[in-house]
Formats: sequence, structure tokens, C-alpha cells
Amino acid sequence: MSLTFTMGRRVTGPLIAAAVSLWLALPAAAAVDIQQVETPMGFKAWLVEEPSIPFTALEIRFRGGAALDAPGNRGATNLMVGLLEEGAGAYDAQGFAAESESLAASFSYDSNQDAVSVSARFLTENRDEAAELLRQSLIEPSFSEAAIERVRAQVISGIRSDAKDPSSIASATFDSEVFGDHPYATDPSGTVESVSALTRDDIVDAWKGAMAKDRVYIAATGDISPEELSALIDTLLADLPETGAPMPEDVDVETQAGVTVVPFETPQSVALFGHKGLKRDDPDFFAAYVMNTILGGGGFEARLMNEVREKRGLTYGVYSYLVPMDHAELCLGQVASANDRIGEAIDVIKDEWAKMAESGVSEEELEQAKTYLTGAYPLRFDGNGPIAGILVGMQMDGLTPDYIATRNDKIEAVTLDDVKRVAARVLKPDALRFVVVGQPEGVESDDAG
Repeated sequence: MSLTFTMGRRVTGPLIAAAVSLWLALPAAAAVDIQQVETPMGFKAWLVEEPSIPFTALEIRFRGGAALDAPGNRGATNLMVGLLEEGAGAYDAQGFAAESESLAASFSYDSNQDAVSVSARFLTENRDEAAELLRQSLIEPSFSEAAIERVRAQVISGIRSDAKDPSSIASATFDSEVFGDHPYATDPSGTVESVSALTRDDIVDAWKGAMAKDRVYIAATGDISPEELSALIDTLLADLPETGAPMPEDVDVETQAGVTVVPFETPQSVALFGHKGLKRDDPDFFAAYVMNTILGGGGFEARLMNEVREKRGLTYGVYSYLVPMDHAELCLGQVASANDRIGEAIDVIKDEWAKMAESGVSEEELEQAKTYLTGAYPLRFDGNGPIAGILVGMQMDGLTPDYIATRNDKIEAVTLDDVKRVAARVLKPDALRFVVVGQPEGVESDDAG
């Protein structure tokens, strides 16, 4: 499911690249020491202090994202985020890029349906100057007409490209069917028409609505003390609006089993399939996570990959995944196959979905999934940038700092009975909806979509 469209150039100086390469791993994940910092202005942040390399990664995330777009202004948040480094304060776009390069600082800006993300990487010796440049991009973006037209053209080019991409078409069709009139129903990038109509005032409104103090989450990793981080955060964010735009309502996902076919001239059809999932804070989430690893999230060892690819040669890859968003939750999957074989692939997926819902998994599958999940987890902590991203994501998910140390224990605690119970609860063969983009032979649309 395509939920993210990134605008923004990443500027990386040679010194910062060297710092990244020098510190590629902390100790085992369980040893990560998270300090909780509260600034005099009331901002809260998590910090993993590592002074051995004079380099810091900072992650700032604002809850809400493109789902906050005002009616009729779809794509405004995405376009706004793409403009944050296209001139700020005293700098135009070229000046901002040149100053970033001279400081060996890296800034990137991103948005999806649920969040606006800001990532910064800077050396200790240039921390104050880098923070000031970042502050200007957050608090004093220029939104010049020239920059708006340049980035608007880039966004529209991306929208037109997506309109010719089977995977993007499948995602857009599925979202439209599932989410109705909710913002999730439409692409966060907007349409050619909506983006073309956006004014500078619309972009300013999107900036004020998305980037506010009442929805910010912060994490940092590297050569910075709690006191230094506190001062830096207050300097960066003091002038943000106090409150942003209201959040959208939640969606209760409802689907009917069946198929929607979107005709598209291509030798290979793409199918997106799924139904309602479960929330990230659901007590059954870990059992469902293990279950999905066995079903389609565990690479070549997963059932779907084994049955659809290995045994029958119907595809190069088939996957399933849990998607707990802020206002809805899905259990999804995707497969691509030749037009004359996609029907068989769909039938196999349906069968495997139903088998696991009815019978659960074997002890061998469960132990194999646990080994995979617990062994792979520490590998995520492979640098200060990824660690800062993990920390800010944990905050947004409502997790506590001890999660890193206890996460694998939660995986190990999942039993065979847990997986069987959750498979019966989560997997819904009678609600499994397929969207197929291509020229599938022997596959026809029903009227349930």
C-alpha cells in the first residue's frame, strides 16, 4: 500500500558521511540506554547519548500528516513538505542547499497520511549553525512563488507517473473502495487538478495545520547531552503554532470478498488484497505479528511464498503485512503474476488465507518465525539515524522506553494457541478483497466494490 510520497533533496556532506560510517552500531538492542528529556518549554524527547563520535541524528515527527488536508486541497501538505528546504529565512533554495553543504549537515523532510517527518544529521562542531538553519526551514519557510511552481511541477510529474504504474493504481483503487469519503481514500500527493489549484495561502494553511506544538514527537541519538538537547529543542520549536488542524475521524473498515479488475495494458497483473486488521495497541498485536510472519511476512520461508512461488512458480514474490494506521487498520498483501496465471495465484492465496484462519500454524513454523523475528530485531539498530527513527516511532505508538529490552520477550511469549486464536480472529476469508490491475484471464470484477 503506497502511503508515502517523499519530496525533498537530501544534502550530505563528506564529513557527516564519514561520521555515519564510523559509528554503525550500538551494543545489542537491549543495552540501548534511553534518557527522557523534558525542556523548560514543555517539549518531551527521547535521547540515546553516544559521545564517542562528534555527530548527532535528530528526528522530529508531527502527527497528522496529509490526512489533515483541507477539503478541496488534497496534496497541500505533501507540496508544503516538499518546499521546506526550497528557501527559508534569508536563504533561497540554492542558498539553503549551499549552507547545508558548507556545514556538512543533512536535512530531509517527508510526509505520509499520518505524519510529517523531519530528519537532521549534523556534526557537533557545527551544531548551533545547523540547528539555526533547520529552525529557519521549520519556522520561516519562504514558500516563494518560483519554488512553489518548481516543486508543484515535480509533484504533478510524480502523480502522472503513478497513474501509469499498476501497483499505484491498485493501491489507489483499494483505498477508494475501502475508505469512502475519508482522507485515506485518496492519494496524499493529490491529483493533477487539486495540486494545480493550490495557492500559496493553501500551502501556508497546511504548514500551520500540520506542524504544531500539540502533535510533535522528538528523538535524538549521538554526541549531545540532555541539557544540550533541551536547549536545542526549545530554540528550534519555540515559535511553532500551539495547536494544529483537527484530526480526522477513525474509519471502521468493511470489505466484501471478491475482486475488482482495473483494465490496464500490461503482460503482468498486479493484485492488492486485504481486509480489516488490528490496532497497534491491541493485546493480540504480537501474536498477529508472528502469525503474519508465517503467512506472508517472513520472506522465502512464509507460506504464501512457498505455495505461490516455490511450488507453483506463479510469481517472483508475494507478501502480506499488517498496516495499523492512526485512524484505520488493515491486513494487506500483494502479488504480481502473468495475466494468464494471476487467477491461479489468487485462488492459492484464498486457500492459504482460509487454511490459516481455520487451523493456525505448526510448532515448527512458530519456532522458525520467532527465531527470525528475534534475530533480526537487533540489526535495526545499525546507526544513530535509524535508532533515532525507532525512538520517535516508539513514542508515536505509545510504547515505553523499556520496549527495546522487552520486545523479543513478547515475541517469545507467543504460543501456538495464541496464533491459532488470533488467526481465527484476524484473517477473514469472507472479507478478503482483491484489486487486480492488468488484463487477467479468467478473472472478472464482481459488484461488491
